[in-house]
Amino acid sequence: MFNQDNKTICAVSSPSGVGAIAIIRLSGLKSVEIAAKLLNKPQKFLASKPGQMIFTAIKTKNNIILDEVLIVKFYEPHSFTGENSVEIYCHGSDYIQSQIISELVLNGASVAQPGEFSKRAFLNGKMDLSQSEAVADLIASSTKEGHRLALNQMKGQISNEISDLRQKMLELVSLMELELDFGEEDVQFADRTQLSDITEELIQRTNNLIDSFKYGNAIKTGIPVAIIGEPNVGKSTLLNALLKEDRAIVSNIPGTTRDSLEELIIIDGIKFRLIDTAGIRDSEDIIEKMGVERTYKNIAKAQVILLMIDANSTDKETLIFIKNIKDKITDDQYLLILLNKNDIAKKDLTTKLKEYAQVLKISAKTGENLENLSKLMASWVNSLKSSETNLILTNNRHLELFKNSNVALLRANEAIKAGLSGDFVSQDLREAMYYLGEITGNISNNEILESIFSKFCIGK
Repeated sequence: MFNQDNKTICAVSSPSGVGAIAIIRLSGLKSVEIAAKLLNKPQKFLASKPGQMIFTAIKTKNNIILDEVLIVKFYEPHSFTGENSVEIYCHGSDYIQSQIISELVLNGASVAQPGEFSKRAFLNGKMDLSQSEAVADLIASSTKEGHRLALNQMKGQISNEISDLRQKMLELVSLMELELDFGEEDVQFADRTQLSDITEELIQRTNNLIDSFKYGNAIKTGIPVAIIGEPNVGKSTLLNALLKEDRAIVSNIPGTTRDSLEELIIIDGIKFRLIDTAGIRDSEDIIEKMGVERTYKNIAKAQVILLMIDANSTDKETLIFIKNIKDKITDDQYLLILLNKNDIAKKDLTTKLKEYAQVLKISAKTGENLENLSKLMASWVNSLKSSETNLILTNNRHLELFKNSNVALLRANEAIKAGLSGDFVSQDLREAMYYLGEITGNISNNEILESIFSKFCIGK
């Protein structure tokens, strides 16, 4: 097993705070030996089978009982890290946890660095780098869909795709380099049209994964939703209605909301970050002006824009206002016009407004059509899924490396079509393979590994 400094590490692996049970983990060659020194009856633990839970007391070097615990051991390679490993389940007292860690250190263990357990699992071949990163995503997942994507990646969905892509590239490289070996005899081992077709297939597959990031990133980080409109149109009322609690101050006085208020809501397993913004209007009030400027910034960073319009507003002024907002929105953003106060509407502006965006009549006050609003928001996020692949990228590092690989494949394909020498094609294909190898850790360096695992929590 890989353990460069031969250290045995330890850390609390459960969340901080008061709880019934806490978990302390050890990993390294001397894990079982060190843990046994803390036990009231070490013989029972040492004689137990791997994976068998033992109930025992744990004590200090001065034979003072600290706690009664459950303890279990695992021998290499049958553990999370691939090394000898021990888990101690003690009571959740911060004092008990810190004392047990202190005793473990006194007996030869070292306190683990963030992500050190997962790093050892990677170095010992228990999982590749992309799977290791998925462990952190799984821990951080707060929605059903986020959990599903992280779990699929941890199970190796992306890894398997990368392995298949690299294998196909390797086959192409082998053909190219075999031709070079017989260059003087002018031998061609593969039809250039066929090679181009295979390369284009690889380009399409990497493109599909790159496109999937729109959905994957949205699920991982949450969808920013800007609720915008003129003052007193019902933005704060809508926020409170969607949250089903009073989070924003609601008043009939225009300009009550002068700053942005952000809250989280989960719809159909998707996390939305709702941003209640200051009403957009011309004002001489310095504070209100700053609020409006911040509203425009929130529009720029939002993926979904809910533009609220008073159902009884003047047609001409409303159209000018909507056109001004529409000009600030990109094709990647979803604009939904909400005709609010429909419960007291005296006219229907839907026909005039639908040329600018999809229109939904609602009443934030009575809750009318808010269920359909939620469905439309979730439906838009689901529309981001690529129909070409079930694989979803969620990691920015992976995205950049797939883009780099895709560029190298495009160069290789151009070289094939131009009839260039096989060494040019081979070089581009090897570069494409290199970038994919960086995703899974087939190609890595200590600096990259330290950067990735330092972002993990301690104990994982």
